[in-house]
Amino acid sequence: MTAAGSDATRDNLVTIRTFMSEFEADITKAALEAFEIDCMLIRDDCGGQRPHLTMGAGIRLVVRSGDAKRAEDVLAGEAEESS
Repeated sequence: MTAAGSDATRDNLVTIRTFMSEFEADITKAALEAFEIDCMLIRDDCGGQRPHLTMGAGIRLVVRSGDAKRAEDVLAGEAEESS
């Protein structure tokens, strides 16, 4: 089993989008979650205390490498919802 936060876990994550707006990041994350694609937002803003720090690096939307193609299809509007 791989421990959360280990190098092996991080190697399986890929960034599919980077946002400068928290709103856009949240909407896009919700779209992927609606298609049951696990994803998360990564930002370096000191736990929300310094949101201006995201201006340099942005807010990254990451998914597992195995879900990257499907996530891109969803964001491009080409995916079908599974039942």
